Amino acid sequence: MSSRPIIPASAAADPLALYVHWPFCVSKCPYCDFNSHVREQVDADAWRDALLADLRHEAALTGGRPLSSIFFGGGTPSLMPPAIVAALIEAAAGYWRPVPDLEITLEANPSSVEAARFADLAAAGVNRVSLGLQALEDEALHFLGRAHDVREGLAALDVAQSVFRRVNFDLIYARPGQSEGDWGTELARGLSFGTDHLSLYQLTIEPGTRFATLVAQGKLTPADSDHAATLYEQTQAMTTAAGIPAYEISNHARPGQASRHNLIYWRYGDYAGIGPGAHGRRLGMATLRHKKPENWMSAVQRNGHGLHGEEALGGQDRAREALLMGLRLAEGVDLERIAALSGLAVANLVDGNAVARLSAHGLVAQSGQNLRIEAAGMLLLDAILPEIVAV
Repeated sequence: MSSRPIIPASAAADPLALYVHWPFCVSKCPYCDFNSHVREQVDADAWRDALLADLRHEAALTGGRPLSSIFFGGGTPSLMPPAIVAALIEAAAGYWRPVPDLEITLEANPSSVEAARFADLAAAGVNRVSLGLQALEDEALHFLGRAHDVREGLAALDVAQSVFRRVNFDLIYARPGQSEGDWGTELARGLSFGTDHLSLYQLTIEPGTRFATLVAQGKLTPADSDHAATLYEQTQAMTTAAGIPAYEISNHARPGQASRHNLIYWRYGDYAGIGPGAHGRRLGMATLRHKKPENWMSAVQRNGHGLHGEEALGGQDRAREALLMGLRLAEGVDLERIAALSGLAVANLVDGNAVARLSAHGLVAQSGQNLRIEAAGMLLLDAILPEIVAV
């Protein structure tokens, strides 16, 4: 589709988020797609200028809107030169209108090398960090392919909590051989650290990964669905009792401490994505930057931005994305808002008969134009969504 979609005028005044992708790692890891992502050193001045140019391009199309959050993600963003971080924050604050107490998050691996930079990153303006702890057992970390051990990870968490106002860390459960007792002990330890946000993900076997190969070879037996469901219910009970309930299927926060940046995604708001491989959503347009760092840099030098392409999303695409993202949230979705964003009638968004049937089983709830998945339904989210989403 080549034409720009019709978007309600009010959407242009809604807050947006900024995502900055820093592609480089200091060592090869399972999450990198290109060997060129592995860099011991980069030309900081060239990368600062290119990122600022990419930012300027997006700001020219959305400038003046409220800015709700900035998120630095990617390869190893905690190894970004703090001067680049500060320059991007300052530029963004000039192009948009930062909301009070702007959330500025940076992803970090919990290594001693990165933890040593936390104070400088906080001084640059970062006020929230998301640590990839992933497990609190050394054997599990080795299985997951992580370079840090528990001691190093917890030392990094300690530094993060002393430097940043808000801290999140993630854990992966339903690992092979993990019992209810094992996970209960590990989660209780995680909760004892007192962070205001936890991301708790079930291990999934994705096609094409090392784990998928091991399963195919009979060397790895993933948790069965019933056991995974039991661990999920255990997770909900323990986090709720600790005052950090789920606000999204895998994310838990104390009141007022949900990730504002991720809420923009899940509520289907606009976000500007800059840097190699960054995706974005801008007034009904899907944007994608060149993925390989060299190609992105060449595009910026040639065009003043790193866009690989942008596409106007049709009404059905926008409605589908909004439903699939929003129904992950405990708060659910506002069907009238999605109808306004997509140009479709409310009646065409969801299958009313399926909603009624699943509601009778306590899996889905609808009150007026608010539709949400009940706690029991979250266990079956992947099966429920195709049943009720009609676009």
